[in-house]
Amino acid sequence: MSVPIALTIAGLDPSAGAGIAADLKTFSALGVYGAAVVTALTAQNTQGVFGIHDVPPDFIAAQIDAVFADLAVGAVKIGMLGEPSAIDVVAAALDRYRPIAVVLDPVMIASSGELLLRSEALGRLRDLIGRARVVTPNIPEAAALLGTAPARDERQMSAQAQKLLAFGAGAVLIKGGHGTGAESVDILLDASGESVRLAAPRIATQNTHGTGCTFASAIAAGLAKGLPLPAAAREAKDYVSATLAAADRLGIGSGHGPLHHFQAWW
Repeated sequence: MSVPIALTIAGLDPSAGAGIAADLKTFSALGVYGAAVVTALTAQNTQGVFGIHDVPPDFIAAQIDAVFADLAVGAVKIGMLGEPSAIDVVAAALDRYRPIAVVLDPVMIASSGELLLRSEALGRLRDLIGRARVVTPNIPEAAALLGTAPARDERQMSAQAQKLLAFGAGAVLIKGGHGTGAESVDILLDASGESVRLAAPRIATQNTHGTGCTFASAIAAGLAKGLPLPAAAREAKDYVSATLAAADRLGIGSGHGPLHHFQAWW
């Protein structure tokens, strides 16, 4: 039996709520074998980020080469890329290996508010968008990429998604977790013009650490399994909603705790 494989290229959170740890949990929960390339080591927990140690770009490239030389990667999820040089080597690797399904989560700010992307790297990140099957910014990240104010409603989210398509991505999914109202609504817009509204009840919890990482990696898992993008996005939305609804059962940490990635089994 051939097992679908997804690769995460992201930072390491030692408290295992976000980044590579969240991605690997998500891949496993959704029936996909997970491989991982570390772009940065962070000192963080549920209360904040206290330090970042960037992995040298040549070693990021060496990790990527090692994975693609041996594993049949079905999808790639890209998360934290703090430095311009890290973005450059990842872009070069994508050009070498041409993976079909690339999910780019433009990680800029941690759940606790700390900056994870250096300001000088923002322009390089815009260039990377053109190599993605789908880019998954939240409302503040979409605004930062466009240099505009955050969207206040679904109409503005759709308009910003349309503008982000101009950077060359196959599709844009703007996540509505930072919005307001009884529903959390995400807008998926494909370059073909197809638009999908993904809605779920908004869940009242402070345990949201790693939500964006989990959503993007869940989409990558679906693409690795061969699902069309709209189906992968719907599966990811359902999965994230379930992990958020169960997050308070974990009781881990005293700040923004992690999602319950294995709520269906524990």
